[in-house]
Amino acid sequence: MCNNFQSQRDKVIEAALAHVPFDGWSWKAMEAGAKDVANDAVLARRIFLNGLGEAADHFADWADRRMVAELNKMNLKEMRVRERIHACVKTRIQLNASYKDALHRLLSFLALPHNTPIAARMTWRTCSVMWYVSGDRSTDWNHYTKRGLLASVYFSTVLYWLSDEGDGSGDYPDTWAFLERRIDEVLKNFGLSRRLMERFRVFSKPFAQRFHKAF
Repeated sequence: MCNNFQSQRDKVIEAALAHVPFDGWSWKAMEAGAKDVANDAVLARRIFLNGLGEAADHFADWADRRMVAELNKMNLKEMRVRERIHACVKTRIQLNASYKDALHRLLSFLALPHNTPIAARMTWRTCSVMWYVSGDRSTDWNHYTKRGLLASVYFSTVLYWLSDEGDGSGDYPDTWAFLERRIDEVLKNFGLSRRLMERFRVFSKPFAQRFHKAF
């Protein structure tokens, strides 16, 4: 039942994306998608009871699942970490390339102040999925640091891609070069923050020992 419900939502979202460039991320677009899929415009409001924000969140989840399915076909274990992350971001963008105009309208919707928490949740979840499929199982401060840094890479790359007209063949070499540069910057920052944390631990250890002796 749950899988059928998810599948139904997937189909409505996918169909609605053809209408979003013209109608925005709106009920008009969602209802048009539902009518395309099931000849029932009201279906959109029944399966997204919590509104258009829920529909946006489901789009992100649908895109994440498609990304993971594609990445599972690759031999990520044989890649360096930077190559895995590059593959994740590039794959997610490529899978959504045919919906580029719709994504412009979706980002306009998410940019509204009351939708900021939704946008943040979607971005964090996507970056968490990317790290997980890349083999990261960290649970300490690294878990949050890695996802926070990747979020900046992912979001800035998406924005760059949205303004990139590509090379005429459907590819975006300038975007992939930008992604490379952003990953370089983040790896340098992550290395610095990790070294600072280690220094802090070494520096604070004597004080912690004195504290425990005092009590």
